[in-house]
Order: sequence, then structure tokens, then C-alpha cells
Amino acid sequence: MAVQEGDKVPAATFKVMGADGPADMTSEELFAGKTVALFSVPGAFTPTCSAKHLPGFVEKAGDLKAKGVDAIACTAANDVFVMDAWGKDQHVGDIAMLADGSADFAKALGLELDLMGRGMGMRGQRYSMIVKDGVIEKLNVEEGGAFEVSSAEHMLGQL
Repeated sequence: MAVQEGDKVPAATFKVMGADGPADMTSEELFAGKTVALFSVPGAFTPTCSAKHLPGFVEKAGDLKAKGVDAIACTAANDVFVMDAWGKDQHVGDIAMLADGSADFAKALGLELDLMGRGMGMRGQRYSMIVKDGVIEKLNVEEGGAFEVSSAEHMLGQL
């Protein structure tokens, strides 16, 4: 069963690229005491993710922060090297690029997406959420193939 608004974000450990290479970032480190705009894409470098989803958050980062967001994070079921390369390619600034390589976080949320038939393995669904001090305040899960409610613009209207 998928998480709901009002639920605590499940404990997870992501991989991020640090100054000395791959490093761990826990959900506790990410969410404790902060308002976080978190969004998930099915895959780095994929068409909608690269043309619309991530660029929208890059473009609206200042607006989100002006409305009280302390941190913005993007997660995908890709490895840390791919997430780092995609972040550099997209000029993400201080958006945290969280590698959920085995889709463990997506599965813990109940928001996994089986793309095995397309040769892409297990992924996370396209969604966004506003998390305040580890609790999901707003959750926006896209219907298959859509890109509407998980956008930065939609999220701005929720803040």
C-alpha cells in the first residue's frame, strides 16, 4: 500500500556524490527539521524527466525556497554516478540528486514502478511530495505516462 499524506517518510539511505566520491545520505539527514520538496522520476536522462520534470525544479528553485522550502531533492532508481552526471548535465545547483539504485525507497513508499518489460527494471513512479520534518504534507502521484501534478509549478500552488 502506498504512503498517504500525514504518513512519516520511511527510513532510507540514498547514495549521493560527495567531494570524495559516493556517500550515504539518510532520510533522517534529508528531512529532519526541514521542509523538503522531493520529486521522483522514472529515470535520469529519459525524455520527460530531462526535458520537463527536473528542469522545472531547477527553474523554480528560488520560488520554492521563497515559499518556505529548505531543500529540493530529486530521486530516481539510478546509480549515484548516473545521478551525478545527470545533475551536472542539467545544472541543478543545490538540488540533491538522490540515487535509489535498487528502488528500495520507492518500494518502501509503495510507489515502485515495474518497467521490466521495457528493459528498465524496477523504478519509482513519477511523483512529488512536500515533506515537513519527515512527515508527508502533500503527495502528488502521476497517473501512468502523465506529467501534471508532480511538477514544480503544481507544487508551488500547494505551498
